[in-house]
Parts: sequence; structure tokens; C-alpha cells
Amino acid sequence: MILKKELIKNELFIYTDGSCHAQKRTGTWVAIILHGVEKIILQGSEVNTTHNRMELMAVIKGVEYAGNNMDAGIVMHVVTDSQYVVGLPERRAKLEADNFITKQGKDLQNSDLLKILFYLFSNHTVQLSKIRAHQKHNGTINYNIEADKLSRGMMRQLIN
Repeated sequence: MILKKELIKNELFIYTDGSCHAQKRTGTWVAIILHGVEKIILQGSEVNTTHNRMELMAVIKGVEYAGNNMDAGIVMHVVTDSQYVVGLPERRAKLEADNFITKQGKDLQNSDLLKILFYLFSNHTVQLSKIRAHQKHNGTINYNIEADKLSRGMMRQLIN
């Protein structure tokens, strides 16, 4: 998904990505928010984490920021390369019905972040779309590539 220069005033795009070094369990996340000509980059890191947690955190931080700093009722188009994140809305009813507990009676992994994400989805208009990961540059601006590079760059700095 490529962003046109002119956006409708009540819409914005949030490009997200997360990375995690599996052995060191250190992760980073990035959310790039585009609203009109404004570009806001949010980023962070965590220890003792997973890749899916970082993908979730990127979306949460982007939607939280937009919800707190943009006009009420704005439509947020979240673009992610995470199939895990994109598939969550269709799994929401079952996850909530099971109270975020596995069949073995344990807390579902990332249940803390899933609850926050679903709360945000209930209070904001969020549309998720999946983009292919690790695309090559083709001459047009692709903010998912930028988010990926920022996240991986932060990761390299943290683990070295």
C-alpha cells in the first residue's frame, strides 16, 4: 500500500513493524504515522520479549498516539506485515469468550497486549491491512520498508 500525498482530513495511515532477537529476547518496534503532510515516528524497545509482542506493541503505540493526539472519529489505516496482527479481529470473539485462557488453563501468550489492542479497536475506527514483508525498493515511497529498517537498525544497536 503506497500513500498518496493528499490524504482525506479524517484519515491517517500507521505503518508498523516489530523485530526481536530470539536468542537474546530483545525487541524493538516502530510506528510511522502519516496524517496529511505530517510524519510522526514512534519507536521503542523491550527486553525479555518476542517478535509477536513487538508487532503488537507497534500497533498499540501507533493507535494510542493517534487516538490521543488527532481529531476524534479519525479513521486509522494500520499497515503491517504481521499475519498474526491482521488475523486478530476475526479471532477476537473466541479469545474474549475463552477469557484469554488456553485449553490447558494458562493465560494466553500476549493476553495483556491483546486486551489493550481490542480496547483500542473498540474505541477507535481502525482498519488493518497486510503488506508483504521485506520488499525491495522500487522507486516509490514505501513506509513499511522504512519501519522495518528503523526497527532492525535499533535492534542491531541494542544487541551489539
